[in-house]
Amino acid sequence: MSKVLYTIGIDIGTTSTKAVLFQEDGTVVAKGGEEYPLFTPNATIAEQNPEQIFQAVIQSVKQVMSNSSVSPSDILFVSFSSAMHSVIAVNAAGVPLTPCITWADNRSAAHAVRLKQEMNGHELYRRTGTPIHPMSPITKLMWLRDEEPELFAKTTKFISIKEYVFAKLFGKYVVDYSIASATGMFNLQQLDWDEEALRIAGVGREQLSELVPTTHQMKGLDGAFACEMGLDPQTTFIVGASDGVLSNLGVNAIQPGVVAVTIGTSGAIRTVVDRPVTDPKGRTFCYALTDKHWVVGGPVNNGGMLFRWVRDELAASEVEAAKRLGIDPYNLLTQIAERVRPGSDGLLFHPFFTGERAPLWNADARGSFFGLTMHHRKEHMIRSVLEGIIFNLYTVLLAMEEQIGRPHRIHATGGFARSELWRQMMADIFDQKVVIPESYESSCLGAVVLGLYATGRTDSLDIVSTMVGASHEHKPVKENAKLYHQLLPIFISLPRRLEEEYAAMAKFQRNLLEE
Repeated sequence: MSKVLYTIGIDIGTTSTKAVLFQEDGTVVAKGGEEYPLFTPNATIAEQNPEQIFQAVIQSVKQVMSNSSVSPSDILFVSFSSAMHSVIAVNAAGVPLTPCITWADNRSAAHAVRLKQEMNGHELYRRTGTPIHPMSPITKLMWLRDEEPELFAKTTKFISIKEYVFAKLFGKYVVDYSIASATGMFNLQQLDWDEEALRIAGVGREQLSELVPTTHQMKGLDGAFACEMGLDPQTTFIVGASDGVLSNLGVNAIQPGVVAVTIGTSGAIRTVVDRPVTDPKGRTFCYALTDKHWVVGGPVNNGGMLFRWVRDELAASEVEAAKRLGIDPYNLLTQIAERVRPGSDGLLFHPFFTGERAPLWNADARGSFFGLTMHHRKEHMIRSVLEGIIFNLYTVLLAMEEQIGRPHRIHATGGFARSELWRQMMADIFDQKVVIPESYESSCLGAVVLGLYATGRTDSLDIVSTMVGASHEHKPVKENAKLYHQLLPIFISLPRRLEEEYAAMAKFQRNLLEE
């Protein structure tokens, strides 16, 4: 009987870090996780404490090792997934000079506009695959250079949160092609830093980390941290990739024609192609997974956070009722939304509360209800919020289809996948069958599958198909799909017509904050 070996997948997310201990065949043995705050003192700032996140990594691994009887010598490797687009300035000693500036930080909005309109931004996008937007690290570096010149001059390295973690664990700055391809400074064809992008950002190669493939292995873990985590110092660490591309891998959406949709706090829709592909209209991203796997798609800012907004701002009485009944308030709100017909009786919701990335790439976009009448009640508003989130993701898919054709299968994951109403809503709006994989921790599983490939334990990423089953399948209800198809043109046309109004309102709101 062969010895059972184990792997650990780590996902450094926006609001928490998760670690999952797997058997080599993908069976989950133990889970751990730590949450941390996102500091948003106003509408433009979104920062985190990098040391808090590092400690969350340490504690998450410690939890899975403590909650299992697995010996450190039986761990094949630890492999990483991480959120994209973060920037931390550090000095020569590796001490942060800034907080971790996250993807959600919009302070570089004016620089993004200037890059897009005046600095050959579209051609830069075509080479790097990162749409021009305040989320992009290149715009964050432009902002830091102009607004914090003394700090900028003192900075030795500009790094992401995963680079910060690896530097502390191994004393070396490395960045994988996947995280690098989300900076706006990585040339997809050359697999190297783009010279024009570096000039625009005002940084030299020596201020960025060493570029490595996502399969890059590291050993020589700091002994003190190894002891704290419960690992052998010689445990192999796989640098891994970004959370988005690994989520596709973790839900078995790596074959042509298979699309992955994720809705967590925010959301994304992605598919895998065999070469870098960018959009002539600049609406989609292209990020690296391996040299033979490139992920094309679009992220949306506004996902499950808006359902939380509904709960907190519109549903105080329902929350109290849920407490009395001993049920999850989200379940009660979903039951209320189910009373309303698909299409919310002609009420549309545009979910642009925090601006929007794909497909608008407009940080000034704002949310709205459209079509309100005296007939509409709270339950219509609840349902229209859920529908608006799905409508928005579908518009990203329409942009993707111009490059890759119509997909033949949708794999959906994230917290929303636990809701039967949302799953069916997606099938109806997309007018396609939606499959829900069993694994909710898709980025952790994707990291582990990449690790198996990196260490030669498998010769193909397709091994993930043996690890992921389907927990639900939903086919579109034709009557619902037809109704949604009538509403879609209205949903799409309104944001295009309101660009000037979005800009004026965003300016008005910023001025109020500055008073």
